[in-house]
Amino acid sequence: MLQKRETAGDGRKGIIERVVDKYAGRKRSLIPILQDLQEHYRWLPPEVLGDVAVRLGLSPAHVWSVATFYRSFSLEPRGRHICTVCLGTACHVRGGVMILEHFERKLGIAAGQTSADGEFTLERVNCLGACALAPLAVVDGDYHGQMTETKANEVLKKIAPGKDG
Repeated sequence: MLQKRETAGDGRKGIIERVVDKYAGRKRSLIPILQDLQEHYRWLPPEVLGDVAVRLGLSPAHVWSVATFYRSFSLEPRGRHICTVCLGTACHVRGGVMILEHFERKLGIAAGQTSADGEFTLERVNCLGACALAPLAVVDGDYHGQMTETKANEVLKKIAPGKDG
């Protein structure tokens, strides 16, 4: 794993070089390269995509098409904490909309937005494939099933003191 931020003398190109070298510069490793870079930056800035294309000898259009094809990649800045609420059929029927609205109220942002301080991104998805856990929320990669407003407050208390009450 990379350090979360560059240090002096280790700018964007140095980060990209390290990640690409980790995968021996293989073009077929484009997706894991983009995943590592997104983990580092929390999104994929356009200049990073351009630098990756040059480094791998791929067209910028190809790198862009991969980054835009997969929903897991973000081309906009994302928060330090990612909160995702499922609104698939099972989650919707079991109160997913109310859970999403609760997160919106507590975080002060609508689904699809990132807080002004860069701390939180709230997302809604159509299905997470875990219908037995409905309604489901994923916070920072941890799945929280049978979500209620009380459980949401407990989760938020761990990542955002003051947003749980």
